[in-house]
Amino acid sequence: MEGGGFIKFKGSLLAVKDVTVSKAFYVSVLEQKIIFDLGEHVTFDGGFSIQQNYSQLIGLSESDILRKANDFQLYFEVTDLDSWNSRLKNISGLEFVHGIKEYAWGQRSIRLYDPDMHIIEVAESMESVVKCFLKQGISVEETAERTMFPIDFVKQCL
Repeated sequence: MEGGGFIKFKGSLLAVKDVTVSKAFYVSVLEQKIIFDLGEHVTFDGGFSIQQNYSQLIGLSESDILRKANDFQLYFEVTDLDSWNSRLKNISGLEFVHGIKEYAWGQRSIRLYDPDMHIIEVAESMESVVKCFLKQGISVEETAERTMFPIDFVKQCL
């Protein structure tokens, strides 16, 4: 593109009502590390940010900012989903979209809402899923077919 240079994605920003409440959720519940805390704007190590007063920042009314739109999610991976499920179930006030759910490709996940009703998915890493299948004696080829991951990826998990 002439004069435009290279464009690089740098992260997602979530509009939040109370940055203090949301920051506490991401730090204490999802164990995210803060890189920048600029008061109304907080950036986390995972490449996402939260922003209070987002409507004012972009020049829209507060009613234009939707809650519980259910059309976007942040995705987090863990190696032990069962432990995370137990941990999350013991935190009062969390609203779940669904408990542990297994998909056709073998990955399991939990979905819940953050304080501003954005969907958060916590899922097993696909590397963990592949390793589990291989430990069960499922062949590399069958594992690749089931998970829809390339055979090279499956072999790297051996």
